[in-house]
Amino acid sequence: MGKLGSVKLPAVLLGLFVVLFVVLGIAPSDRLTWALENGLALAGVAFLMLTRKRWPLSNAAYVSLFVFTALHEIGAYYTYTQVPYDRWSEAAFGSALGETFGWKRNHYDRLVHFAFGLLVAPAVRELVVGIARVTPRVSLWLALQTVISWSALYELVEWGAAVVFGGATAEAYVGMQGDVWDAQKDMALAASGALLALATVAFTTLRSASSSR
Repeated sequence: MGKLGSVKLPAVLLGLFVVLFVVLGIAPSDRLTWALENGLALAGVAFLMLTRKRWPLSNAAYVSLFVFTALHEIGAYYTYTQVPYDRWSEAAFGSALGETFGWKRNHYDRLVHFAFGLLVAPAVRELVVGIARVTPRVSLWLALQTVISWSALYELVEWGAAVVFGGATAEAYVGMQGDVWDAQKDMALAASGALLALATVAFTTLRSASSSR
């Protein structure tokens, strides 16, 4: 069981990611936008592979990272502004989410920014502990700051790509959809997701520590 958990699960998740990446990369809605979206994702996967032996993560962290990358790959395939969740909702429940909640824009990008904080922050905390060897309390703070910093950096990358490529590619990649506060809202959602995840980690850690006394 230990071998299955520590070795096979990350390999299985990597295999599933490769399959998902290939399938959704065959005919994406916009090839250039898909390539831009996947640059940082592939860099992250490569980093995890290269540091697997030196700084291994828990199975829960690898599962969370896989779920996030799956959500991201769907957004990259359709472009975030065109993910057809309304069509899926109508097929499954008979009503569109946008119509039900009165949404005026496609909110898939909002979901993934929140998921970035929620699903990536616990893994970042584990990496911080492994690399910096800090106390659990300090690791929570550093993980939160790291996620917020990465979120801000991503918004700067989007801006840079928009300036370089312009036109429809810039609009699809940035995905503002007419909201002048889009970048700030995206960063706030990532921070909120990270706060929720790390608060949960802190609560479970403190509870397990008190019960072991």
